[in-house]
Amino acid sequence: MSDTTTALRPSAATSAPAVIAATRVSKTFGEGRVIALDEASFEVHPGEFITMVGPSGCGKSTLLRIVAGLIDRTSGTIAVHGNEVTGPRNDVAMMFQKPTLLPWRTAVENVLLPTELAGTVTDADRRKALDLLALAGLKDFAFSFASQLSGGMQQRVALARLLQTGADILLLDEPFGALDEFTRERLNVELMRIVAEVMATTLFVTHNIGEAIFLADRVFVMTPRPGRLARIVDVPFDRPRAPDLQLTPEFNALVAEVRAILGGHE
Repeated sequence: MSDTTTALRPSAATSAPAVIAATRVSKTFGEGRVIALDEASFEVHPGEFITMVGPSGCGKSTLLRIVAGLIDRTSGTIAVHGNEVTGPRNDVAMMFQKPTLLPWRTAVENVLLPTELAGTVTDADRRKALDLLALAGLKDFAFSFASQLSGGMQQRVALARLLQTGADILLLDEPFGALDEFTRERLNVELMRIVAEVMATTLFVTHNIGEAIFLADRVFVMTPRPGRLARIVDVPFDRPRAPDLQLTPEFNALVAEVRAILGGHE
């Protein structure tokens, strides 16, 4: 593990106002027949990295979409920066498991897509896109097409595109789930570095307990459907973090704790 122990993120006990505040948020589908999310309440503070872990169908992705304003909650309240969420917001951006790059566009052109959709692209926008690709480790691939990039590189382009929006709240729905373990581990380290540099508040969905703990300041542990927030687990490890943190007894004890919480709700 790195000898550097300077914490780059706030503790869960921070007194800063909540960036995201949810109170008893529920979501049902099919005229109320399917309860996807049941009375979730939580706060997320500026700069926190929150991961959500739980079985398939427990409402993790549903909760992200509610925060993003892509779907409406059935009941409860949710606010971003103190304002009720009533639809998509410019300060919230979402990334999915597949990079969904446009194959006829280069990497930098894909990164510029949110800017184009919002209006005219300036020279400053182009410089920002190139800078973000460099931040993501793709300086030499800015003018490559998707077919010329590996799966991990395509996800880096998608991450740069996410950052191009200028949103200070990033929602990531299993963005590395389809990648091999080695690539996934490398991208987790890169993601932490990039998010720390841009000082974004992040919600990250995963099925992988180790990944959830390695990335997070706090882990939201979800129950099977109907999805409830079973426990919020604080992660005490300082940043920056290196992959060999996952070999320590302290890390594996936390993995066992989260696994036990999940097992108690199977």
